[in-house]
Amino acid sequence: MVADGHYPEYWEADVVLRDGGTGHLRPIAPSDADAVQAFHSRQSENSIYLRFFTYKATLSAKELKRFTEVDHHDRVAFVITRGADIIGIGRYDRLDDPTEAEVAFNVSDAYQGRGVGSILLEHLAAAARENGIRRFSAEVLPENRKMITVFAEAGYEVERHFDDGVVELRFDIDATRKSRAVMEAREHRAEARSVAGLMSPTSVALIGASRRWGSVGHALLEHITEGGFAGTVYAVNPEAFELGGGVSYASVREVPGPVDLAVIAVPKDQVDRVVDECAAAGVRGLLVVTSGYAEDGAEGLARQRALVARARAQGMRVVGPASLGIVNTDPGVRLNASMAPALPRRGGLALFSQSAGLGVLLYSAAARRGLGVSSIISAGNRADVSGNDAMQYWEDDGATSAVALYLETIGNPRKFSRIARRLAQTKPVIVAKSPVTGLQLPPGHAVRTTQAPPAALDAMLRQSGVIRVETTEQLMDVASIVASQPLPAGPGIAVFSNSAALGKVLADAVAAQGMAVAAVVADLDLDAGQSAALPALEAAVAGALAREDVHAAIVTTLPARGLPAEAISAALQACGEAAGKPVVASFAGVLDPQPQLDGLVDASPAAPVIAAADEARAGAGLQRGLPAFASPGAAVAALGAVVAYTRWRARDHGEFAELPGTDDDAAAEQLEGILGRVSGVGLTRLSAEEGAALLGHYGIDVLASASFDSADEAVKAADRLGWPVALKTTDEHLRHRLDLGGVRLGIEDAEALRANIVAMEKALAPFGSFGMEVQSMAPSGQACTLRAIEDPLLGPVLSFGLAGDAVNVLDDWAHGVPPLTTVDVADLVRAPRASRKLFGYQGLPPADIAAVEDLVARVALLKDNHPEIALLEFNPVLVATSGLAILSATIDVGNPRHRTDSARRAMRD
Repeated sequence: MVADGHYPEYWEADVVLRDGGTGHLRPIAPSDADAVQAFHSRQSENSIYLRFFTYKATLSAKELKRFTEVDHHDRVAFVITRGADIIGIGRYDRLDDPTEAEVAFNVSDAYQGRGVGSILLEHLAAAARENGIRRFSAEVLPENRKMITVFAEAGYEVERHFDDGVVELRFDIDATRKSRAVMEAREHRAEARSVAGLMSPTSVALIGASRRWGSVGHALLEHITEGGFAGTVYAVNPEAFELGGGVSYASVREVPGPVDLAVIAVPKDQVDRVVDECAAAGVRGLLVVTSGYAEDGAEGLARQRALVARARAQGMRVVGPASLGIVNTDPGVRLNASMAPALPRRGGLALFSQSAGLGVLLYSAAARRGLGVSSIISAGNRADVSGNDAMQYWEDDGATSAVALYLETIGNPRKFSRIARRLAQTKPVIVAKSPVTGLQLPPGHAVRTTQAPPAALDAMLRQSGVIRVETTEQLMDVASIVASQPLPAGPGIAVFSNSAALGKVLADAVAAQGMAVAAVVADLDLDAGQSAALPALEAAVAGALAREDVHAAIVTTLPARGLPAEAISAALQACGEAAGKPVVASFAGVLDPQPQLDGLVDASPAAPVIAAADEARAGAGLQRGLPAFASPGAAVAALGAVVAYTRWRARDHGEFAELPGTDDDAAAEQLEGILGRVSGVGLTRLSAEEGAALLGHYGIDVLASASFDSADEAVKAADRLGWPVALKTTDEHLRHRLDLGGVRLGIEDAEALRANIVAMEKALAPFGSFGMEVQSMAPSGQACTLRAIEDPLLGPVLSFGLAGDAVNVLDDWAHGVPPLTTVDVADLVRAPRASRKLFGYQGLPPADIAAVEDLVARVALLKDNHPEIALLEFNPVLVATSGLAILSATIDVGNPRHRTDSARRAMRD
């Protein structure tokens, strides 16, 4: 909530426009009066008429004062700027009905059609909701179709009424599934386009080009030109007239043609000047190779923040700083703006790395394994372009069939989860996450630390369908399969070896990875000579792959006389090609297990089969090659990860179910009233009555209880609640401890209640003096715990487990990050190891799982809608064979932290 004329810091944000360029959005200020007047003077007569219903050449001083002086509560106005110019203005004014406001926009003629109006609407709606406004209205002339379209396409249910020559529009601004989907689709298009502009430029200017051998500027110029870049290359160096056989320009402003991408490789004290020159020259994007920023202490961190702000404010995206570079192997682009010595082999694998050092490892590992790539992005300090941006681009990139990312940090996990989940539906996403840096922001971003359990990040990645690995080697192990093989249609694996012992070990490993051992052939005779051994091997593998219950094959061999690994690989590849199923190999004792097969395949009798399949493989984004590993364990682990991914991809992912009996508006109104008494960032714990009312808005009931100060009050409360009752201490640590005397159950009458009160006071005396309460008795059942927190990075995090030692001692929790589908909810309930006790354990009747899932779904929706709820805990929840009862509810609320993935588009990751 906004108070005292101030606005939250997060109301100011950089944004990506529809064309991929950037702008800066912020609340308007009185100092903007001259800029607003200049904006007005640049507008056409028609645009002025559509906005004000009349023509006015200039705005009066009174109008400028009204437009630029707002209270950020009843009257809010945002501007989007590009450089010093305002390119769009949006505002709302609260009406007599305090829940409704009139909204209006004015977008620069030069920026029409770039999504400025829709971005302003998103931010105004989000600010209005924070200020208790639930509905917007607008008056628009019928001929102003562009503005009517902005409202109609925003995903809201718009009511239209024509009166006296004006179209009156009214719509609720609460975020809906449809409005979120619209926002995410717009965000996707804009961010994908912004990265595409960087990755597929038609012209590149290398600023800091050099003829000095061994320098970064020399290497970059050589790599761009020798890589065969399809566009125009401009060398910029004020101290040289000729570089690389072409003209050298003193400044990017002297370059004769437009520049899509500027590669900056100058000393750090010159970068700001170069960025301003690029902006003046109309450069669309920057690749900053220069280092010495966030990795160089507080001063460098300040320079980095200023660099990004400077570039974004003038419409440019930034890769870096301290970037290793970018690569695009598309034959129509052939861009090697990187420190890689040569343009990589073309293929379907896309690579992303934050660290330059890790980027080198990924590139060299891909080259060593013969993996082709579609594109590579080394984000360096990841000050602007991030893994989230890259995934948006690769989702639309037809040349990319699989995505591999090495992440040292995840700055916007909620957004990462959303994008990765969508991308993984069509393309494998492999993530190596540094276990050292954990869940945090990269240097240069606003400081936020996580409060979520460490396992919550893994849960988020599992929900997203990401293939999680620990190291770059494991990442490349998995990538070598998904980049060269069709995905397995099921878990059935055929195991082959020329060693019985090795075959047995391999089969056990396959089963341990959760796959099914469909066939084992451990007596291959590979010492009979190539002419006899190869046909026998091909017949055995081809025969197994022809079976319906075999979905992939794994072959591991000890060295055989006269039979090189290359020959075995060519034969196995032919079998896999013919069957259309994945085959992986492990050559124990071979120093380089990744054979170079191109020549062998072309000369092989199987060449026609492979050639016929190559066209289909290329259409699927796959490349020729057989994944080969030195270690059988690495081969099985990689194949197991791919099988697990295909299971996730093939399964029903559920839906976001509609839950009856929920009233989000009532909950929001109640929370707004409670927050009015919370100062600063403090928290307040809701009373039992407040908590019951809030939960009631989401169809959640808590078993009634009543505290008391005397035995007489206890008896009266029990009479009101109904006998029998339970007696509990109010201490949060002892109220669940039947063994320590903190709980007494099944009290039938007043005399027994009085006696139990005395007994409890005596039993708890060694621990101190505590209050007590009586509560209606619940049906017996399994005790569970459900907890939800608001994490600064992950947003809402739900945790579920079985109450008692399972969670308190063994930490047997399951975690989920809302929003949760019906399948996510079901997985969450079944994930704890102790959850088998809910499903008829040791002959007991099963608990009411449907009731548990309904409760989890309602809490997930409540937390997703209301970040004001800092903590919600139900402990215990007794789950019976029919229904459940919540015995205790703890709810803390406070001023909400702004989520990293909110209902307004902003470049915060």
